Parts: sequence; structure tokens; C-alpha cells
Amino acid sequence: MTQPSAIDLFAGAGGATQGLMGAGFSVLAAVENDSNAAATHAKNHPTAQLWETDIRALPATRMRQQLNLAPGELTLLKTCPPCQGFSSLASGKGLTDQERNDLVVHTVRFVRAFMPKSVLLENVPGLGKDARLQYVRESLSGLGYASMVYQFEASEYAVPQRRRRLIMLAVRGKRTELPKDIADVVPDFRGTMTVREAFQGLRASRREDDPLERSRKSSDKVLRRIEAIPIGGGRFDLPEEHQLDCHKRLGRKNATASYGRIKWDSPSPTMTTRCTTPACGTFVHPEEHRGITLREAATLQTFPHGYDFQGDYGSIERQIGNAVPVRMATVLGTAVRRIIGA
Repeated sequence: MTQPSAIDLFAGAGGATQGLMGAGFSVLAAVENDSNAAATHAKNHPTAQLWETDIRALPATRMRQQLNLAPGELTLLKTCPPCQGFSSLASGKGLTDQERNDLVVHTVRFVRAFMPKSVLLENVPGLGKDARLQYVRESLSGLGYASMVYQFEASEYAVPQRRRRLIMLAVRGKRTELPKDIADVVPDFRGTMTVREAFQGLRASRREDDPLERSRKSSDKVLRRIEAIPIGGGRFDLPEEHQLDCHKRLGRKNATASYGRIKWDSPSPTMTTRCTTPACGTFVHPEEHRGITLREAATLQTFPHGYDFQGDYGSIERQIGNAVPVRMATVLGTAVRRIIGA
């Protein structure tokens, strides 16, 4: 049986590529505009042909021809457009970025050029309320695809992190019966993993020279604030002298996760682009007086412990937070294979 093939659009550091490989796909190519993320992808996945470019400048048909693929030959087109503009944080503050949000519609252009057997789109749940998703689904229907939209919670599939995402799955053939729930297709992947279990696995394979075994440097003032946070606590537990003026003005309704300690015996909160910065969320180590390290954050995103990230500290932090959790991509890739019989 020929190995199923995939292309990873908006590939980032390669979390989805790694996960799809775990599901048995041969990832032929990837597209990523950020130079550091592209360097990370190339370092870890040298056999995938990488287009380091803005997807808007990439002719889809030319890409297909350069890959020597005929229309309909590709098994899966995975696409994960930038999601910040659809997030609840951005929409709540009027920060939607229309130009970035419009990137989601480029999915249609690549589907038209490749006519893959299946399409997998991943984004934040807020995309479900956006007219662009309806445009994509209607356009794919016109190309002969059946589609379904799902809400997917990664922590229900042994990802040690709460991460709710919108998944659109489209399969060529309008009569295709798509499941009402992805869980019905991959029941053997269900399960939970705690932060404690994830970090125990990391410790068992930790190497002394790992460049990602470092946390964000804190000033003396911030360090004293972190030291005052009890196990399982957050900024509301800080003594008066360690409370920030801005937090006092915000009260108890905003920035509630700031300076929170991750809890050992449950999945972590969602990793974000500031996932090792204590001021930006519940990213303080469960016991130690520091933010989590880059490697610990990557572990909560289920990257292999030896995954090699390129770039400076801030860039790597963003790459990790933006990534599709590897195990999540494996679960979704497996579901696709089972649905289409690949």
C-alpha cells in the first residue's frame, strides 16, 4: 500500500508535520513565512520540501507541478492559518487583523490546485463565527467536497494541555459520510496526561546540553513576586507588597491567569506565544520559583524531547506557543486515514 501523502500549509515549527508523520503520512512539503520557524522546520524535517514565503505569493498550481503531483493525487492538505485574529482575546479587544484573517481563504486556492482526497483545517473556535469559514466550506462544496466542523479538546486525547480548537475536515466526494464526532473514529486515542506525568517523561530523557533547558530571566522584583506565589496559586494570592498596580486596577475580572502556577495533577493551560512568561499567564513552574523552560513548554505541546528549535529565545517561545500539539496532529491524521481508508 502506498504511503499516504500530506502537505503542511502555515507549517510553523513543524508540530503538525511531526504529528502527521506519527500518523503514517509522508509529508512532502511545507509552507512557512517566518524565517526562524522555517529554519526549525527544515532542521527537523529535511526531507519535506520547504517554501519559505508568504503563502499569498505562492502559486498553488506551480507548487503542485514542482512536487510532480497530479490533481487528486495528494492524500491530505493540512492548513492552519494564523489564529490570533480569531481568538477571544483579540475579538474582545477589537484587535482583529483583517489582512491576517483573510489568509484562511487561501485554503480554497490550494484545494482547487491539488484536489486532495482530504483537507484538514485547524484554528481557534472563534473562526466558527466568521463568514470566512462559511466561504471556505461553500467553495469546497462547489469543488465536490463534503465537510464537517468539530470542536476538539486536546486534553481529552492525552495531550497534557487544555487546548480547544476548531477542526474542519473535508473529504472529496459529496456523498461521503463524515462522523458527527471525531472521538467516534479514534476512541483508542482517548485519555488524559497530567503535567506531572509529562515532566517525569522529560526528566527521564533530559540531556545536560539542551539549549532549551532555560527559563525567562526575571528581575529581582519579579523573582520575589514569584517566590510569594503558593503552590496552585496566582496573582490573587500575592501579598499586598507584591501586587502590581495595573492588576489592582483590573480587579478580579481581567488578567486572571497572570502569575499563576501550573498545577501538577491536571493538564496545563493553553500554551501561548508567551508561554514561558509568568506575567502573561499561568506559566510559573508548579513548585520551583521560575517560569517554565522552553523545553518544558515544548513538552506540554508534545514535541519530542530532542526537537531542535532555531532562533532566539523570544522566537522559540512564539514557535512553541503557535504550534499544533504533535499528538493532536497524530490523532487528527489517524482520524483522516480511517475515514478515507488511506
